[in-house]
Amino acid sequence: MPDASRPCGPIVIKKYANRRLYDTERSIYITLDTLADMVRSGKEFVIFDARTGDDITRAVLTQIIMEEETKGRAMLPASFLRQIIRFYGDSMQGLVPEYLDQMMEQFTANHHQIRTTMQRTMEQFLPPGIEQLGHHDIEMMDRAMSMFASLYRPEAEPPVSAGGVAHDEGTGNAGPVDEVVPEGVESMEEEVARLRREVAELRAVLGMSPGAEG
Repeated sequence: MPDASRPCGPIVIKKYANRRLYDTERSIYITLDTLADMVRSGKEFVIFDARTGDDITRAVLTQIIMEEETKGRAMLPASFLRQIIRFYGDSMQGLVPEYLDQMMEQFTANHHQIRTTMQRTMEQFLPPGIEQLGHHDIEMMDRAMSMFASLYRPEAEPPVSAGGVAHDEGTGNAGPVDEVVPEGVESMEEEVARLRREVAELRAVLGMSPGAEG
């Protein structure tokens, strides 16, 4: 149970000589991936060298960035990194941190606005409630339509005489072959085809491949 008397503040992480990171709040050892998850979830923390007591938060955060950059999802252009290196020791070095911080804050605000706008736009083009469907739901819709179509498809063709006439087994009456299809089946199959096209469009919106499972 959390201690109510404990002052609120950033979580204190200690880094030991063996490069292990210790979360003093939860009393457990953690990894760089854990720290990255804490950043994404908005948790504030500071990292101190366990031996010297120095604040090494920025150094460890930079290490996390280096790890991410080597995982095949690089985000920092080489030209940007070169510019940053050039500013070390420059007379403008003191202005760079504040400038970058303000620019990132503005970008984050714009990013949130863009995501909200895109979501609202998407909801206008999708049928009501369809934007809440997951990939699994789309697959189930597709299978259900296939089963629905099979219920309205004749399982076997009626016997055809040599004269090209189909015989009704119940009445014995003969009629042209193209009249044996049950009334309404063609329109029903057209409706199913239309629904399948809508599902295909929805797959494209969700980035699903035709055979993908949800």
